[in-house]
Amino acid sequence: MDDEILDYYIQAGKIAKKCLDKAASKVKPGVLILDFVNETEESILNEGAGIAFPLNISRNEAAAHDTASEGDMREFMAGDVVKVDLGAHINGYVADTAVTVDLGNNKNLIEASKKALEKAISLVKPGITTGEIGTAVQAEIEKLGFLPVSNLTGHGLGNFLLHGIPTIPNVAIKGGTVIEEGMAFAIEPFATTGSGQVSDGQRMEIFSQISKKPVRLPSERKLMKEIEERKSLPFSRRWYRDLNSDINIVRLCQKGILRGYPVLHDIPGSLVSQREHTMIVTEDGCIVTTA
Repeated sequence: MDDEILDYYIQAGKIAKKCLDKAASKVKPGVLILDFVNETEESILNEGAGIAFPLNISRNEAAAHDTASEGDMREFMAGDVVKVDLGAHINGYVADTAVTVDLGNNKNLIEASKKALEKAISLVKPGITTGEIGTAVQAEIEKLGFLPVSNLTGHGLGNFLLHGIPTIPNVAIKGGTVIEEGMAFAIEPFATTGSGQVSDGQRMEIFSQISKKPVRLPSERKLMKEIEERKSLPFSRRWYRDLNSDINIVRLCQKGILRGYPVLHDIPGSLVSQREHTMIVTEDGCIVTTA
């Protein structure tokens, strides 16, 4: 990784941290989620970065991939466990970071994902395996009496690439990828009071382009021209609003051009916490760009 790319990652990280801290302070009962999401995404743009993915606001048993929809009337409520997951990029180099805001009485659950992330970061250096990191994450979460979410992972980052190598588990595995100097990735432990696995829900507001194919309808071509500017980074349905956008997104998914990301959730009544930072591996440790 050359100095210019490293600087892009660091710039993105500083902006992501600033915007996440500001957003987290505004999570309060009665706040309209749509207003909160729009204001937070706008703050990323105002800081001079691009939005790496729609702001994720996943509450309670929902762990990931929820965001506001057009006309969304949901509000934060007393007792909610709110995951705020934010991504910013500079010239395609991404900072991905998340925090959980507790509007109830769930201090230990919040602490579990936070402590697991701190432990994982302390281990990052060339030569360690992702399996060793996952083992440490699981141990820290279970120490406080919760389960890690086994089918959510940390992920490598690249230029306009949000989910690459290495994959960093939240549970113990044998072996895994050997960490190397210059790698960029996000580690994101999830702790749960539920089953330890998430499944797809019905709600789906986030999509990304996964292939290029010819499209026939003028309205589809117009939408694809706008989506292609994302260079495969995820987008929200509410960003593209015209008479035909909803049906065109459905058609493009059916054609295998787009894919959707359903909200992921643990069992009903459970609570999930998340904490996430982005880091660059150095000769003897790592730089945490979002700290």
